[in-house]
Amino acid sequence: MKRDFPTLLLYTFGFLLLWEWLRPVEQLTDTDHIETFIVFLIIAFALSYLQMKWFWQWLIKIVFILFSINRFHYEGGFFHSGWLGSFSEDVINNLWSVAARNWNELSNEFRTLLFFILLWIMIYLIHYWLLRQQRIFIFFFMTLLYIAVLDTFTIYDAKFAIVRTVAAGFAVMGMLTFFRINRRENINSDSAFMKKWMVPLVIMVALSVIVGIAAPKAAPIWPDPVPYLKAAGNKGGGDGIGGISRIGYGTNDSRLGGPFIGDDTTVFTVESNGKNYWKVETKDVYTGKGWLASGATTIDFRQSDLVPVLSIPSNVETTNETAKVNPAGEFVSFVVYPAGIQKFIDFQPKLPEQYPIQIDTNTEKIRNIGNVDYIVDFKVPQYKAVDLRKTTGYDPAVMNEEFYKRYTQIPEELPPRIKQLTEEITASETNWFDKARAVERYFGNTEYTYDQKNVAIPGGKDDYVDQFLFDTKTGYCDNFSSSMAVMLRSIGIPTRWVKGFTGGEFLEYSRDDETKELYTITNNNAHSWVEVFIPTQGWIPFEPTKGFSNSININFTSGQTSTNTQTPAPAPVKKPEKKPLEETANVKKDNSFDIRDIWRNIQLFFKNEWKWIVFGGVLAAAVIALLYRIRGKWFPYLVMLRYRFRKKDETISAAYLILLSQLDRYGLKRKENQTLRNYARYIDTFFSTREMTRLTHRYEQYIYNQNLPEGSWKETWELWENLIKKTIA
Repeated sequence: MKRDFPTLLLYTFGFLLLWEWLRPVEQLTDTDHIETFIVFLIIAFALSYLQMKWFWQWLIKIVFILFSINRFHYEGGFFHSGWLGSFSEDVINNLWSVAARNWNELSNEFRTLLFFILLWIMIYLIHYWLLRQQRIFIFFFMTLLYIAVLDTFTIYDAKFAIVRTVAAGFAVMGMLTFFRINRRENINSDSAFMKKWMVPLVIMVALSVIVGIAAPKAAPIWPDPVPYLKAAGNKGGGDGIGGISRIGYGTNDSRLGGPFIGDDTTVFTVESNGKNYWKVETKDVYTGKGWLASGATTIDFRQSDLVPVLSIPSNVETTNETAKVNPAGEFVSFVVYPAGIQKFIDFQPKLPEQYPIQIDTNTEKIRNIGNVDYIVDFKVPQYKAVDLRKTTGYDPAVMNEEFYKRYTQIPEELPPRIKQLTEEITASETNWFDKARAVERYFGNTEYTYDQKNVAIPGGKDDYVDQFLFDTKTGYCDNFSSSMAVMLRSIGIPTRWVKGFTGGEFLEYSRDDETKELYTITNNNAHSWVEVFIPTQGWIPFEPTKGFSNSININFTSGQTSTNTQTPAPAPVKKPEKKPLEETANVKKDNSFDIRDIWRNIQLFFKNEWKWIVFGGVLAAAVIALLYRIRGKWFPYLVMLRYRFRKKDETISAAYLILLSQLDRYGLKRKENQTLRNYARYIDTFFSTREMTRLTHRYEQYIYNQNLPEGSWKETWELWENLIKKTIA
């Protein structure tokens, strides 16, 4: 490879084609700092063009990647000692998630690393296609296809992208065709000869682009699919929580809105005394477009420990309950639990007693523990309205100021009419609980409609809650729950946004305990609701979504209990007659051998010994690098050992080719189209011997006669071995 202007042009066009893959990313995803990835491309292409040693190229790229990850995701500076260890641990944890195929559990830091690695691989492939293969049509075609698909099925406008790609692609393919002809015909072209080729190429490409832009174009033959799929461009989710257009549980709530379609795939089944809402996590930062978590604080606890979430205060009357949860295999990447959770009291298959379970105490999300069944012990609160109504305002003596500010956070640019509406709704109420109930009841107004498909996506200057409250008034659970949470925050009542699942559908009675019922929960049950914090009472759930009810127990009088705070409780499920055993659904049987137990033990081993595994891996990599660096000292001996005991004539063919490779590795490169005899004379001149010529003569004898002269094997072997020894560096 030469470092000349034509090569620089090839790299430039390769960079422009790869850049087209990055342009839509920032618009269609939540990826930020695209300029950093573009700088990485420029640096990588520049290092390759300058032909720096691979060691320095790798070092510069790795330092740039680590510096960028530190700048994106960590508070401390690049030279701060703590962040690198934290990042290493995060990478190892994410590798386990990849092995378990828990894609939703991958952290942003790890996703950034994977994106850099992907770009690195693409740069290497472009280098290989441009300078080694001198063919890039497949990459050019895939770039055009990628842009065309995005232009058709997303909000990305690829009108100018197509023009740029066609111009760069035609130019680079024309140059590569010129270089291939030169190589095949062995032409030493000068700059004047190159101009005779390049000038017509430039004229042809420019003319083609101009004609393509100016020529009339046929109208589309099918309707534009973007209106239905517009959620793809803004990461709108299913019932607020899952995927782009299909309902289900997801982790990205930074941009809410857009339509979704139903999905009745079973996520888990529950055996309990009745329906419960099943929590997964909470979020506390409203951005105007969606919800984020204000941070992450991960701690470990054991199976026998109390689950470290904010518990129900001791002054609230409770009853104890248990429920068995059975995840539905590959569909689950999170742990669900009811409000008032106390402990996990059993796992099937069994987990070791000291197995660490991780929870983020900031979001109360429990890290996935794999496809295991578990029994959860929890308390069901029975609130008293008289206690709930005691709080009329913020009291620093009762509630921590930092806690209060965290859960009453709203964006500075929140439209003021949201607060004005909330004050109108709650004007006749004097305490937090009744104000929350008033806002909850407000969404039962006929103005608001529950709809899963005709749901708007807020524009760049729109507020998600404001758009729903005053403009569209149509949406699903995310719209209703976010609106209630933000409205209450605007008047100083602390709230948080909760994600999880509703109680599901009754399936049958439990075979083991006829007092318990089986419920199946599908992706269609993914849901979000609101929790309001009332001092001395804890987090109280509210259900503002039209047509839904969470049925909490509140004692409004000394001797009467109401089962719902805003709408009548749903009619009890009619329990079917118990069927014969053979007619009911199959119950999971215990097996003496379960591959999940083996996988669990493997996971535990790696989790407990990961430091030694990483150390061993680093040590092994260092040894391999050292062996590769000094391969000139040991590889010839390995080659000689390989052929020492092969005394058949056909061995000379493979051994001779190995010798040619070893000489090339040593630095004695064979020129293109150079005959073996000329190359042998060159080797003999370098080593001041006649051994290579004699060995080449024997090799040619074998090639033409398919055997060596009788009795010549020992001499041939000695010639070959002597030459191999001369290459020992």
